[in-house]
Amino acid sequence: MTRTVLLALDTSTEYCSVALLDADARAGQPPAVAPRVLARHEKTGAVSSARVLPAVKELFDEAGLTLRDCNAIAFGAGPGSFTGLRTAAGVAQGLAFGLALPVVPVSTLLACAESARLRDPAAARVLAVLDARMGEVYWADYAWSADSAEWRIVSAPALGDPGALAIPSEPFTLAGNAAAAFGDRLAAAGAARTVDGEAVPHAVPLAHAAWRAYRAGRVVSAEQAAPEYIRDKVAQTSAEREAVRAVREEGRGQ
Repeated sequence: MTRTVLLALDTSTEYCSVALLDADARAGQPPAVAPRVLARHEKTGAVSSARVLPAVKELFDEAGLTLRDCNAIAFGAGPGSFTGLRTAAGVAQGLAFGLALPVVPVSTLLACAESARLRDPAAARVLAVLDARMGEVYWADYAWSADSAEWRIVSAPALGDPGALAIPSEPFTLAGNAAAAFGDRLAAAGAARTVDGEAVPHAVPLAHAAWRAYRAGRVVSAEQAAPEYIRDKVAQTSAEREAVRAVREEGRGQ
C-alpha cells in the first residue's frame, strides 16, 4: 500500500479553508477505504493570510504528522477573490519550495462540483456557478464518469452573464452561491434537477479532487503554481462601470 498525505488550501472566498487528506491506495487502483480528511474552515474575511499557517499546524498536530510527511500541496487556483487566490498560491508555493513537493492547482469551480457529488452521489452532471460580483458569474460545466472516477470538463471555467449560461440538456445539479445571489436572473436555477447552494469552495472537496489529480500525475512544480483569475481586470473606472451597466440595461430591455 502507498500512503499519500496531501495538504489542501483554499482562500478564494471570505473563508480560510484548510484540509489534510491521509490515504492508502495501491498505485493505479481505487482505495480500499475512504481517505481520512481533517479540516479547518473558518470565516476570516480579509485576514485569511494570517490564519492559513496556524490552521495547517493544527491539522498536522491533530493527525500526529509533520509537514515532512506530506507528499503534495494543493490549492484553490480560482476563480475567486484576487487577494485570496494570491494568498493560497503563495502559501502553497512557499511550502512546496521548502519541502521540494509537487503542487496540485484545483479549480474552485471543480471543488464546487466535487462538493455536490460528495453530498449527493447522484450528482453526475454539475453546473458550478459562483457570484463573480459586478453582475457576472464564474461558471463551468462538469460530467462525472463512474468508469474512470474522474470529472470531464464539458465547458471550461469562464466569466459570463447569469442569464446567458449554456444549460445542460440532461438532468444536472446547480452548485454554488449564484442562485442565492441572482435569483430569477439565473435561468439555470429553474432548469436544474436540484440546487446545492452549499456546494461552494471548500478545502475538503478540493482535497479529494486534488488526490485523484496527484495519483494521475497532474501536478506542477512550485515555480509553475499560479492563480486562475478568469477575470483579468477587477478595478474599473467610473466610465467603464457605467458602460457595462448601460449594456446590461439595454439587454434587459430587448
